[in-house]
Amino acid sequence: MKAYKLMGWPDLPAAYHRTAYRRMLHEMSQRHVSVVQLMHASGLARNMVKEFVDMLSEHGVLDERGTAEPDSLFGSLMPLGWIRRARNTVDPN
Repeated sequence: MKAYKLMGWPDLPAAYHRTAYRRMLHEMSQRHVSVVQLMHASGLARNMVKEFVDMLSEHGVLDERGTAEPDSLFGSLMPLGWIRRARNTVDPN
């Protein structure tokens, strides 16, 4: 999943002069955060967060890292893949 970090403080259009957007900016100014983390910090819906992140990306103030894997609960369970690999390597005899 992608994570975003703010590299510079943007001039926000009037539509983004709300506390929820300021909270997202604060989170992104501290560390790389995912869309899901931004949703929790701001209380906004995924589409509103993605729209905001896209706007910041267009202005060139974001550092993006990670892959474009979907943000989901199941995506967060991917580190448990070692269980599946271990189970498949056990000799059934």
